[in-house]
Amino acid sequence: MMENKNLVYVLTRITIGVSMLGHGLVRLPKIAKFSEGMVKKFADSMLPDFLVSPFGYALTVAEFVIGILLVLGLFTKKASVGGMVVMISLIFGSCLVENWAVINSQLIHAAFFAFLIWFLHLNSWSLDNLFKK
Repeated sequence: MMENKNLVYVLTRITIGVSMLGHGLVRLPKIAKFSEGMVKKFADSMLPDFLVSPFGYALTVAEFVIGILLVLGLFTKKASVGGMVVMISLIFGSCLVENWAVINSQLIHAAFFAFLIWFLHLNSWSLDNLFKK
C-alpha cells in the first residue's frame, strides 16, 4: 500500500517536473524574444517594462531549473515551493492583463505543487532520499 503511494508521488513529481522543464526548455533558445513578447502583453497593464522584461528571463530559467530538480527529485521541497511562487506570480500577472483563460492551468499547476509539498514524506524515490542515507 505504501509503495503505491510512493509510486503516485514520484509519477506526479515527474509529471509536473516535465511540464515545468518543457516550458523552460522551449523558451531558452528564444529567451529574449519571449521576454519581449511578455513586455508587449503587459504594455497596457500597471506593471512597468523594467519589471516585466527581467521577469521574462527569470521565469524561463526558473521553469527550466525547477523542472530539472523535480524530475530528478533533488531539493524537491525547495523546487516545489519555488514552483508555487512561480505560479503565484503568473496568476497575479494573468489577473493584471485579464487573461482569465490561462488561470485555470496555472491553478492546476499550483495544486500539483501543493500536493508535492503536502505529501513530501512520500518522496522516497528521489535523489533527495538517496543522499539522505
